[in-house]
Amino acid sequence: MKRSPRVPSQLSRLLHQRLNAYALAASAAGVGVLALAKPVDARIVYTKTYQVIGHNKSYNLDLNNDGVVDFVIKNVYARTSGGTSDVLHLAPAAGNAFLVGARTNCFACAAMVVSGYGLGGASSLFAAGKSVALARAAGGLGGNTLWGGNWGNVRNGYLGLKFNISGETHYGWARLNVRKRVWPFSVVATITGYAYETIPNKPIIAGKTRGNDEASLGHLAQGTSGVAAWRQNK
Repeated sequence: MKRSPRVPSQLSRLLHQRLNAYALAASAAGVGVLALAKPVDARIVYTKTYQVIGHNKSYNLDLNNDGVVDFVIKNVYARTSGGTSDVLHLAPAAGNAFLVGARTNCFACAAMVVSGYGLGGASSLFAAGKSVALARAAGGLGGNTLWGGNWGNVRNGYLGLKFNISGETHYGWARLNVRKRVWPFSVVATITGYAYETIPNKPIIAGKTRGNDEASLGHLAQGTSGVAAWRQNK
C-alpha cells in the first residue's frame, strides 16, 4: 500500500526555518539599535591633525568640530631695530578656560602636563577670560637672549581645556610640540591632535583618545564573534 506524504513533518521543517530567519533578523536589528544607541559611559571624540603655527600665524581650535572657535593659539612675531621677539599665545573664547597651577611655576600661566594626567574635577584649577603666553623668545642684536614660559622646547605636551557646549561644561585637551629657534630668536608650535569628553562635567585623561564603551559597542556590532573577542580582551 502506498503511503501518503508526511505533510505535517514538512510543514514543521518549513516553520522551523522561518522562525530561525525571524530570530536572526531580530537579533541583527537588536545589535544595530544597540550600536547606534547613545553611550552611557564616557565617550571621547579625538581629532588627529598637524597644524604648524609659525611667525604671525594663528590656529582656531574647535574641539568638538561644530564650527564654533573654542580657543585661538596665535604666534605673534616682531622684528625691530633692537632685535626680535616672538610670543605664543593661548586665548580662550568667552566662558572657556585653560588649566593652571598644575606642574607649572607660574600660577597665571597655562600648565603643561604629560600624557595620563587627569583633567577636570575639583582637583583641577582652570582660569578663563584672557590670553596667556605659552612661550616667548626675544633676542637683541648684541646676542642677548630671553626665553620664557613653560612651553619652550616641548614635545607632546598637553593643554588642559574646559569649554562650553550648549551651556554645559566639557573637558578636553590639545597636544602640542613647541620648538625654540636660535636665530631669528623665535618659537614654532605644532598642534598634533585634540580631544574632548562628550559627557558634561566628566573629567578626561590627557592623551586618551577613546572611551571604554566605544570598543564594546564596536564589537557588539560585529555579532557573536565580536562579543567573544571583546570578552577575551576584558
